[in-house]
Amino acid sequence: MSISAVEITVPRAEKVKLSADTLRVDLDDGRTIFAPLAWFPRLYHATKEEAANWRLIGKGPGIRWEDIDEDISVEGLLAGRPSGESQSSFQKWLDTRPARPARRSSRHAKQES
Repeated sequence: MSISAVEITVPRAEKVKLSADTLRVDLDDGRTIFAPLAWFPRLYHATKEEAANWRLIGKGPGIRWEDIDEDISVEGLLAGRPSGESQSSFQKWLDTRPARPARRSSRHAKQES
């Protein structure tokens, strides 16, 4: 009995948009992925300016937010994987940030490239 290998091609990110509570990624195969920002605490706690400062990694297998040291892969989004950062690591990062007022309910940062 032979088993055929199935080659799976992961689509690439093309556009990124953020709302107050959602990350939206448009893919090159026409799909759009939505994920809760709560899955990515650094992104959730980012300022508008930090959240707006993203770039595609390479040709789009992932997205990078340099200011907050956050990388999110398309493959991880498709698999439904939230951030794998430990709570202690996140807390150390959060403790280094200046105090900010409570998070507002809407976000209108640059969300397209």
